Amino acid sequence: MRTHAQAVVIGGGVIGCSILYHLTKLGWRDVVLLERDELTSGSTWHAAANIHGLHDSTNISRIQHYTMNLYNGLEAETGQSCGVFQPGSLYLAQTVEREHQLRLQAAKAKLYNMNFHEVSRDEAERLHPLVNFDGIRCIMWEPDGGNVDPSGVTNAYATGARQNGAEIIRFCPVIGTEQQPDGSWVVRTPKGDIATEWVVNAAGLWGREVAALAGIELPLQPTEHQYFVTETIAEIDALDRRLPSVADRDGEYYLRQEGKGLLVGAYEKDLRFWAEDGTPQGFGHELFADDLERIEDNMMRAIDRVPVVGEAGIKRVINGPMIWSPDSNVLFGPVPELSNYFCCNGIIPGFSQSGGMGLLAADWIVTGETRYDMFAWDMARFGDWADKAFTKARVGDQYANRFKIHFPNEERDAGRPMRKRPAYEPQQKLGAVFGLNYGWEHPLWYADTPGMRDTDGFTRQNWWEPVGRECRMLRDKAGIIDISNFAKYRCKGPGAEDWLNAVFANRMPRSVGRSCLTPLIGKRGGIAGDFTVTRLDEDDFWVIGSGMAERYHKRFFKAVPLPEGTTFESHTDVMCGFNVAGPKSRDMLQRLTNTSLATEDFPFMTSRWIDLSGVRVLALRVSFTGDLGWELHCAVEDQARLFDLLIEEGRRFGAGPVGSRALMSLRVEKGYGSWSREYSPEYWPQEVGLDRLCKLDKDFLNKQAVLETLAKPVRENLVLLALDAAETKASNADATGGEPIFKDGQGIGRVTSGAYGFSVGMSLALAYVKGAHPGDVVDVMVLGRPHKATILHEPPFDPKGARLRA
Repeated sequence: MRTHAQAVVIGGGVIGCSILYHLTKLGWRDVVLLERDELTSGSTWHAAANIHGLHDSTNISRIQHYTMNLYNGLEAETGQSCGVFQPGSLYLAQTVEREHQLRLQAAKAKLYNMNFHEVSRDEAERLHPLVNFDGIRCIMWEPDGGNVDPSGVTNAYATGARQNGAEIIRFCPVIGTEQQPDGSWVVRTPKGDIATEWVVNAAGLWGREVAALAGIELPLQPTEHQYFVTETIAEIDALDRRLPSVADRDGEYYLRQEGKGLLVGAYEKDLRFWAEDGTPQGFGHELFADDLERIEDNMMRAIDRVPVVGEAGIKRVINGPMIWSPDSNVLFGPVPELSNYFCCNGIIPGFSQSGGMGLLAADWIVTGETRYDMFAWDMARFGDWADKAFTKARVGDQYANRFKIHFPNEERDAGRPMRKRPAYEPQQKLGAVFGLNYGWEHPLWYADTPGMRDTDGFTRQNWWEPVGRECRMLRDKAGIIDISNFAKYRCKGPGAEDWLNAVFANRMPRSVGRSCLTPLIGKRGGIAGDFTVTRLDEDDFWVIGSGMAERYHKRFFKAVPLPEGTTFESHTDVMCGFNVAGPKSRDMLQRLTNTSLATEDFPFMTSRWIDLSGVRVLALRVSFTGDLGWELHCAVEDQARLFDLLIEEGRRFGAGPVGSRALMSLRVEKGYGSWSREYSPEYWPQEVGLDRLCKLDKDFLNKQAVLETLAKPVRENLVLLALDAAETKASNADATGGEPIFKDGQGIGRVTSGAYGFSVGMSLALAYVKGAHPGDVVDVMVLGRPHKATILHEPPFDPKGARLRA
């Protein structure tokens, strides 16, 4: 056994073997995989192993298609069969909402040249003569869908990795992982220790236990999951071809051919958690006792759709464990608080995603960043607030609603409320409907009647009109927006300015009280973050960024050592804030302070500490609404009092509380981008219009990557679109994000943010497009159907910024 390796992968399931294989494909040969038992032990061996390409997330669709297309090549490369069957998959929509979802996915498939399109009932009946298509609104066909052999795929990855120089050691549990002073690791096993640069936790059902060896607590919870395989069905036995799988997600089951019978699996409402206090070390290829009564309702729906299921005997039942994260996405990426410890845990559709996970993990480990923006998978999306109770509640909800549509703007209640700020109850009394942001409850919109809830769908929902009232109130008078979710940092000390200049692309403000906007650059030259930095004093800076990305951004801040005597600390938990914006905001705030808020005394992009009726706040003359306004940051213990002051004073001016849904509309009217939508590591500064904020006459993190991107042609540009009013009114829908854009039948881009602009009377969308220009008319696939849209020359609200600077 080797005593040194570039990376040690822990876990010999399909994911661990894929990561090992892809590391060798990127040129790492000195890599080792350790497996506590035999390869495929745990969840891999008993998986149904279905493969499909389409997902609501475009980037997850991309890596699932990569995975589907990899298996046949992997067989040819290694000589190891993957047991690939690709008879295709039929996707059925029983509801209007599912039809919207499938049509959107079909539009995305066309944009990205993926094979997924609608078929008629006649064609579907030819493809699968055993299905009863009564009550189906539309049918989509994925010719490459199917399934693989779990053991075959795992061993193919393992064979390919060995052929490229990797070592795989079975029956070798990991008993310790110890970080060394230089950031490297020692992995301890009964067979000896291995010194390594990287530890990769792909331990599946034991991911929690392996993480705990390094002092990490992962939000994971296993459940039981059942599927059954029927005896031979005569109608299938008589066919000379394999039947396609059936994705009837409204029926809450999955179904495909297995041998000459059918395999049917279900995610039941009456779920069973397993191993809440830890996965037993001795567990291997065991299964749980059958309990088909739990999935009886799902089975009956499958029988209604495919009647032969009810006529066939059951050959075998598989009831085995799966391990879930709180949102059923993988916990993926380096642990921000440690050096060179990579997680890949909590994978559910493993055989649809194994290749892509291996590819992106190898990308990240070898090059420092993935080729796609995968924040939806990044383990940094959860913090230590995601405790066991929250994880269990969310996993229960995810399992029981596995096939429920994830609607735009959807908020699920399980495990909430988690973290509440002092203004929560006062906001609730005013009718606030709350959402979840990095564990915090925050107001989405304000209902006329306290206790109202969101409705969900792809069309305009019950919050559309109230949000419109909030937008018009702010534009006409003023509004009070809770911005406590922003990440807030304080950088102090003699090296503060130099350190911030070394981290961020823009030059830090030189004058006390001035603010600047600045990008944070990723390894490939993209936008890893956007921040506002304010100089509070000679050696004292206030930094504001995306709240949900705070843990994600730790990786970048760690990359530049702090000078001696300089500190950089998060104040997100101890400081709260409100944005007061609108034409009456100055008059409203002036009544609460003796500090002059006149433009000549308090110009745009400046800040100072002021007193608002006894509450000390840091006031920044900026506003994400694009209107006249101030951000007001106060101590957490003062938040409720400040909120009451602002609400009471606001009533004099016809102002009131405004939620984050309205803020989305207001910033889109102005054409402002937002991190994780318009700003992401995939997009270059010059494509976003942030290249002017990259000061190339100084050094900063990943500057060389920016220089390389600036030397390349722009791939696409960020634009603002106005959708045809009659068409959006007829469909009762606006773009929300992800909708493909076509011009003359050719795919040219996709929407990143969409909202109705209530103060300008336009349905708007921010989008990345190529080969199109202001004034061009294009088709935006709202609800998966074309809606005419015009690329605007300038934002419809205050294009010259006169109100912002008034």
